[in-house]
Amino acid sequence: MKLNIITLFISLICTITVAQNKVGTIDSDYIINNMPEAKKVVDLAKEYGAKLDSSFSIKVAEFKEKLDDYKQKESEMNDLEKRVIQSELSALDQDIQKYKKNGTTLMGLKRDELMRPLYKRLNDAIASVAKENGYSQIFTTTGNQFGYIDFKYDITDLVIKKLGIVITENKQE
Repeated sequence: MKLNIITLFISLICTITVAQNKVGTIDSDYIINNMPEAKKVVDLAKEYGAKLDSSFSIKVAEFKEKLDDYKQKESEMNDLEKRVIQSELSALDQDIQKYKKNGTTLMGLKRDELMRPLYKRLNDAIASVAKENGYSQIFTTTGNQFGYIDFKYDITDLVIKKLGIVITENKQE
């Protein structure tokens, strides 16, 4: 009886020890902002933004010039001429708004493109440190994302199987 209790106790201790995960946190934004390459990325993004701004300024100046010209000559124009010029001004305004929206999108894409190598280096370093120190999960402190996850604790495939979902593609890890 005593041997059974000791065996049960040892099994319980082993189970508790094995079941524990080591979880850590990281401030990835702090690290990214302090990488030496980050300043270069910011400078390149500013240059790209300046190029976009100069093109945008040209379009705005063209619009203002046509609008001022229209305001000066409006009293001398007939209704047909007014409608044609108003239509042109409206089209230019829509073009400017579209250019502004596209510029914002292009800036985001450029920033992402420039930052991708920094995030890759950071993620590789996080994974390396996590493996070296036995962490199963690393959470970022700035956002709701994981910095690193040991996939042996991932239950995605078990849940998919439980739900009866058939996956035809291989999962990327």
